[in-house]
Amino acid sequence: MAYELYYWPGIQGRGEFVRLALEEAGVDYGDVGRQQGAEALMRMWDGPGVDTPSFAPPFLKHGKRIIGQTANILAYLGERYGLVPKAEAARLWTQQIQLTVADLVTEAHDVHHPLGGDFYYEDQKPEAKRRAKVFREVRIPRYLEWFETILARNPKTDKHLVGARLSYADLSLFQVVAGLRYAFPKAMARVEPEYERVIGVHDAVAARPRIKAYLASNRRIAFNEDGIFRHYPELDG
Repeated sequence: MAYELYYWPGIQGRGEFVRLALEEAGVDYGDVGRQQGAEALMRMWDGPGVDTPSFAPPFLKHGKRIIGQTANILAYLGERYGLVPKAEAARLWTQQIQLTVADLVTEAHDVHHPLGGDFYYEDQKPEAKRRAKVFREVRIPRYLEWFETILARNPKTDKHLVGARLSYADLSLFQVVAGLRYAFPKAMARVEPEYERVIGVHDAVAARPRIKAYLASNRRIAFNEDGIFRHYPELDG
């Protein structure tokens, strides 16, 4: 395999943003956690022979390189497979968008685990309900409005976040919308009509031949209540 992706088996999580880029690029890769189990992931993560250990998955092995952090991995792949513009300013802008996606992902996770990952969801339901209300009513619209504004202000086209072509930021926006739809279907149904450009990007990415094939395959792990985007009806208002 040209690339080895190391992430937890059984969930999309942050690793899914990397999977989408690898699938769109059409490159050969191994999903080590799924194919070889968590033990193989742990060996590469904590192994004494790894000079640049990652703080947490996902990380990507390419030859002798081991690259960690989702946004960092996407920047690495983006330059090699045309998933980011060549101009430095545009590359930095794409990375800034991706880092903001990372902020959103953290907030989405913290809705159901506001007290931290050391507690089960059942141990923090009252706090989760309070956190979910703010996330649904304030944070989701704030993020979607920001993406909508970026699309509207893109001088090349309002079909992509950066430049005139698909970038890894567009792939990540697709995943964000898909995840929010799963976790908060009622909230998203209410606000989506206000963000036509954002939904347009989601739909266009889903229709791309390689992504469409991936979504229909068993390589695409279904959303579930072990991942970042979780559907608990009581948190959807």
